[in-house]
Amino acid sequence: MNFDKQEFVHELISPNASKIVLLVMDGIGDLPNEEGVTPLMKANTPNLDKLAQLSDLGQTIPVMHGITPGSGPGHLGLFGYDPIKYQIGRGILEALGEDIEVGELDVVARGNFATIDGDIVIDRRAGRPSTEESAKVVEKLNANIKEIEDVKVTFYPGKEHRFVLKLTGEGLSDNIEDADPQKEGKPIKYTTALSPEAEKTARIVNKLLERIKEVLKDEPKMNFALVRGFSKYPKLPQFPEVYKLRAGAIAVYPMYKGLAKLVGMTIIPTGQTIEDEIETLKKEWNNFDFFFVHIKKTDSYGEDGKFDEKVHVIENVDKVLPEILALNPDVLVVTGDHSTPCAMKGHSFHPVPIMFFAKHTRKGLSKAFNEFECARGTLGTIHATDVMNLILAYSGRLEKFGA
Repeated sequence: MNFDKQEFVHELISPNASKIVLLVMDGIGDLPNEEGVTPLMKANTPNLDKLAQLSDLGQTIPVMHGITPGSGPGHLGLFGYDPIKYQIGRGILEALGEDIEVGELDVVARGNFATIDGDIVIDRRAGRPSTEESAKVVEKLNANIKEIEDVKVTFYPGKEHRFVLKLTGEGLSDNIEDADPQKEGKPIKYTTALSPEAEKTARIVNKLLERIKEVLKDEPKMNFALVRGFSKYPKLPQFPEVYKLRAGAIAVYPMYKGLAKLVGMTIIPTGQTIEDEIETLKKEWNNFDFFFVHIKKTDSYGEDGKFDEKVHVIENVDKVLPEILALNPDVLVVTGDHSTPCAMKGHSFHPVPIMFFAKHTRKGLSKAFNEFECARGTLGTIHATDVMNLILAYSGRLEKFGA
């Protein structure tokens, strides 16, 4: 049976005054270490564990079984969008998150400053430089590279090692491969056109990479750039209209603000810390029905293989949980967009822990919030695209289907 899940659910929605918080700890899922515990199990989390005893627990499949998702597909699924149907380049998310205007003649991409030795990538993130350090290198690129052939080239600073590349010109396409080998110890990867109309764009990007290499050759660490997620501006159904919710997003990193903006959420300005984000949530509580709150560093430390640091971030979230609960949300969901095991230093295909706290749960089975308790929880294993349906159901916003 072929049907649009969002259109189907939309017809069943009956708005009410309920308040919803979707708390996403990016890359929260993990694997046991040599001691047999994951960061969630190792962390001292009395508040999360107490909440688990009152909640429905389960685990999500972000895309399909066995498929490792990027952050874009991982979040789109949680928002109720089929990530296979809506395939979005990371570039547009970063660009929108940085408030960069993207027009019809533009192709944007996400860039990482990287360290190369000869033509071998030895550090994909150039040692994670400070935002201020990388901004200076962005200035250097803008001063030295303004055009490739007839295409205008603009670089925009991002957070830490990240930046946004915008190409502006006639006849550009986003149908090209990422120029990123994805692994350290591999040679520089140039892009390839995936269709005839993309050949010009691929040629421009490859010439640009050579210019970047030349301009940055004397930089000690940020001496090259990896570019991926080429994208033009896509059109998606808008979250507030689909789900009849006033939706606000609280996130620090541009990509996640960009993703929320792309689906029509209001971006709520906030500070740089978890504590800042919760203060923002409290301040804006009366202005929205639905809050997407994003925690980034669980993913960053997973990618760096820093087990203890990931534990620390989880414990920080646990400390602010009572402040969220004090707001008396009707539904609180705690989950991640994908798993990022420290042992793998990257995203993985493993299911993602999820917890639903609401009035009407089959509480009592689970004792703690971690991967193993979630695997045997009352919800079982669900697809991430069903999370919004459950949020609406738990909040009493869905009418009965059929007679």
